Amino acid sequence: MKFWTSSTSTRYRWTAILLAVLSSFAGVSLLIDRPEGTVIEWLALPLLAVGGSVFAWFVWPRGASSSQSVVSIATRLLETLTLKGRLLRLFPVAGVALVLVDLGYNLTLSATPSLQTEDIIVLSAAGCFMGYGFVPAKFARERDFVLLFFLCLNGILVLPILAARAYYADFERSIDLYSWVALAPEASAILSLLGVSNSVHAVLGSTAPGLTFVPQHLAAQVTVVITTACSGIYSFGIFASAFIAFVLTEFDKLSRRVWVLLGLGLLTAYLANVLRMVIIVLVGYYTDTAQTDLQNMLIAHSYAGWFIFLAWVSIFWGPLLRLLPGTALPASSAPVEAVRWRTGPPCASCHTPLTPTIPATRCVCGAYLHLACGGGRTECPACGKHLDRGLSRMIGES
Repeated sequence: MKFWTSSTSTRYRWTAILLAVLSSFAGVSLLIDRPEGTVIEWLALPLLAVGGSVFAWFVWPRGASSSQSVVSIATRLLETLTLKGRLLRLFPVAGVALVLVDLGYNLTLSATPSLQTEDIIVLSAAGCFMGYGFVPAKFARERDFVLLFFLCLNGILVLPILAARAYYADFERSIDLYSWVALAPEASAILSLLGVSNSVHAVLGSTAPGLTFVPQHLAAQVTVVITTACSGIYSFGIFASAFIAFVLTEFDKLSRRVWVLLGLGLLTAYLANVLRMVIIVLVGYYTDTAQTDLQNMLIAHSYAGWFIFLAWVSIFWGPLLRLLPGTALPASSAPVEAVRWRTGPPCASCHTPLTPTIPATRCVCGAYLHLACGGGRTECPACGKHLDRGLSRMIGES
């Protein structure tokens, strides 16, 4: 008995993609920004395995021809950066060079040669360069997404820190400018609006800002030092990098709508990060007593940030994946026999509306399918019946 058909896969496609996105985000977040001393830090690799497995089963193309590529901003950008592909053969060399540079930095400039967060980010990008050429062409979109994600992550989280440390000539210095400018004042203002008296000030012996408040059930003041590690900047970097890579691989041009979408994603990710800090302080303000001795706030510090981050990813990416599946168009390598459609119904595979520029066919059940989406399919994704493109009626055929 056949329990799973392509129509079933299509029906649950967006649910599966959201599950894969959440699992992958959770795994990367735990790998890069580990809440040390907690149980959940050991879930990084299992979550990444679950995310990759769901992507492989539901999302990645099956039997697609390597010639049926998709033209997007990412493909054009990578083509320019690699001089029309001539530099691709040097990607493994670039990967090995990144590994050597990171090891050299740890051995000569860093007092802590063990692998830190920035090292993991750099080595992940190195792995992408070394493995880029081994990924089949039919997985080009996924391959480019992962590469651009780690490049953006290095650009957001690693390069600014290295530049600041070089400027101060102190390669062990913790850079807490983000906490001073974009987190502590905003969190303090929201807490004040909620009736929690607090103040932001410098802390002796630290370059990070301190936020002082008096818990409701305690008489003593409590100061939370918002360092770079606990500021949530890593979670913001993960979200921002994934969102930028998503836009570059899913859209074929930077229209006004895409710019608005990109700005909205980055702004809301930042607001979610401020909310994370506010909630941690509120937990300490309302729940801590002399008996708990601020344990509730410490627990919230270890767990709340991760759960808030995942909740935000779910809230934002859920509607996004359903409403904006992407506008990248298949490359012009489809057969000439396809007929144009003025304003078409959605494709049964990718669910994007048919347009006059995208060749498509129609199954006997009435479902429409882009030729590029059909690839090597033998069954209709809508009804599961055998799909014979030679006998199927073309769109617009009378």
